[in-house]
Parts: sequence; C-alpha cells; structure tokens
Amino acid sequence: MAYVLKNNQGAIIAASPDTQVAADWVEIDNTDTEYLCFLDDELKRHHTFRESDIQLARVLEDLIGILIERNLISFTDFPSPAQKRLNERQTLRHKNKLHLLGDDDLGPL
Repeated sequence: MAYVLKNNQGAIIAASPDTQVAADWVEIDNTDTEYLCFLDDELKRHHTFRESDIQLARVLEDLIGILIERNLISFTDFPSPAQKRLNERQTLRHKNKLHLLGDDDLGPL
C-alpha cells in the first residue's frame, strides 16, 4: 500500500510509497491506475531536469578543458576534490568516447 495527498479536486498531488506523512494522506493500493499515472508523470517531469543537468555538466567539463588548454586557468587552481572529479569524468568520457559535440560541430578552436 502507498499513501497519497489529494487536492480539493481529488487529484493526487504527492505520494509516498510506504509512509503516511500526515493525517490527510490517504492509503491507496500501489496498483491503483491514478497512482501509477501520477508516478509516471513525476518521473517524466524529473527526467527532463536530470537530463538537462547532465548536458550542462558536459558543457562545463568541455569549458574547463578549453580554459585549461588555452592556459586561462590551471588544473591545479581547482581544489583537490574537484581535480579528482574532473579526472574521473575525463577518464570515463574517453573510455566510453562520450562527446557533447562531434568533432565536425566544433570547428577550429
């Protein structure tokens, strides 16, 4: 069983898989169609933001790489934890050949 909070029109506006958060949260079967549709909509909505964050992180990684290549910043300017993350990401991207843009899209830098 799951718990949901409904608005005045009876539509689900929040859900918990196993906890009644407050007295106005009602128990619902976790196979209920309305509940499953609410979960699906929430996952889709959050997926868009997560995908946008991932793409922005890749842009920032590329920007940092360009700034370092052009000697505008030094890798050692970053704190040790940031250096470690940048190295890990660079290794993963090279290992998996992940690129934000294809070489043809970049043109001369």
